[in-house]
Amino acid sequence: MDVIVIGAGVVGLSAALALQVRGLAVTVVDREGPAAGASAGNAGAFAFTDILPLASPGILRKAPKWLLDPLGPLSVPPAYALKIAPWMFRFWRACSPSRVAASTAAQTALMDLSKAELEPFLAGTGTLPMLRKDGNLQVYEGEAEFRASLPGWQAREAHGIELRHMTPEEMAEVQPGLSPRFSHGTFTPGWYSIADPKLYTLALAERFRAQGGRIEQAEAVALGDGEVRLASGGTLSAGHIVVAAGAFSHRLARTLCEAIPLETERGYNTTLPPDAFDLRTQITFGGHGFVITRLSTGIRVGGAVELGGLDLAPNYRRSEAMLRKAQSFLPGLKSEGGTQWMGFRPSLPDSLPAIGRSRTTSSVIYAFGHGHLGLTQSAGTARLVADLVTGQKPAIDLAPFSPQRF
Repeated sequence: MDVIVIGAGVVGLSAALALQVRGLAVTVVDREGPAAGASAGNAGAFAFTDILPLASPGILRKAPKWLLDPLGPLSVPPAYALKIAPWMFRFWRACSPSRVAASTAAQTALMDLSKAELEPFLAGTGTLPMLRKDGNLQVYEGEAEFRASLPGWQAREAHGIELRHMTPEEMAEVQPGLSPRFSHGTFTPGWYSIADPKLYTLALAERFRAQGGRIEQAEAVALGDGEVRLASGGTLSAGHIVVAAGAFSHRLARTLCEAIPLETERGYNTTLPPDAFDLRTQITFGGHGFVITRLSTGIRVGGAVELGGLDLAPNYRRSEAMLRKAQSFLPGLKSEGGTQWMGFRPSLPDSLPAIGRSRTTSSVIYAFGHGHLGLTQSAGTARLVADLVTGQKPAIDLAPFSPQRF
């Protein structure tokens, strides 16, 4: 094997396919198989306009109020509060204006690359028919909430992102059925989506296998120089190893004596039947931290952030709370027959992923920590991983994404 990719989510499989295009023999290793984690249950968005980092002064202003509500947009379970304190300190430091400006510039570069790579990647993998370009409508309750959002929109406009602020009447033309409580909205047509993120990821796995790739269901527990040790006791060897194991990636990095501060944003959702609502665009309820998305397989209501690690039991009351809000925000929404889900979003304190070589051995390349943006940045990350493995100059400056930046 030329390359072993650890992780059969959308980032790992995208990287594996990009490496195949460069003529390399690739094996993907995953303890559960393709599309078993966050790649299955995300909101299905290619959020190319979402260039502002989660770590920002705005989130610091909202956080105290949100943290008081255990079912609100941001929560930390008491049982996990002490363990996550060092990560929260790094997050707080990343909210300084200078660091936010640097993170925004880096995020914009990765977004631009990912958008440029997306449609050629989809065409090359036979998945282009799954792409949708329905845009996104962000809605606000009152003048004050809308005005507070304007600096962020101005920053997006400065980077050339198309958007349109809307009155209630204009919002109703884009998306009928919204509650009159929403007095303002902003529509971004450059926000794409995929028909269904799980079916898309499974299609990538099928394409990878059809082109001669191998997917092995096994748990990687340690890394060496060109070597992956498995929980079964076996060993796999290759010239390069790509770590794209999502929220579990930092455990593998630790076996190379690298402490990368990856944390887990536990995301919740409920997927309703396709006829639950006549949804025409993705809607973001930013003041409440969740979205509602039209998939080919249903209507998905989900989002929010629970910083609770990998081991605590799911708290599905969070899914139920979002669904109750969605019913009041979209009075015609039918809430029966839904399926609940919880998944792990791998997040670093400054909202940027780790993309680059291990400090310990150049044969190991990291590609994880995309937070809410794994699907969005998957094609761009795949291009960068392929550049690194084949010794090409990376398409963008990777210094802001260095795994050693902490």
